[in-house]
Amino acid sequence: MNRLDQIEFIDNPAIGERSDHYTIVFVDVAKTLQSWQSSLFSFEWMLPDGEIKRLEELPEKEQVRRQEVEKTLESAQPIAKPVLGIGLMENIEIGMGRAEFLTLAAHGLAKIPVHIPKSNESDFKGFLADIE
Repeated sequence: MNRLDQIEFIDNPAIGERSDHYTIVFVDVAKTLQSWQSSLFSFEWMLPDGEIKRLEELPEKEQVRRQEVEKTLESAQPIAKPVLGIGLMENIEIGMGRAEFLTLAAHGLAKIPVHIPKSNESDFKGFLADIE
């Protein structure tokens, strides 16, 4: 896919009127996935070795979500920034936009812009991508 470096990201509608409670950062995908692997929800999208599952390995509901993101990418439509937070186990959790984040990661994106709560900014320092 040759347009990955030209993806237009838009604000996630899930943050809505609470946009003043969030900030946008670019996260390092590999570091984020390593942390998210500890999530109770990662088994749906990840193999035990940390690799993202192929489409046919995903649960049916997640296959539909991944296909929707793939269609969005193919049609060059904007992608909503995922919403990330810190979970109870102090790992990254993907709130809204899990299919978007993981599909882009499966395509090899190294950094992705995301919304994080301003109250979690310091918790994300180790996950920020180098911006060139």
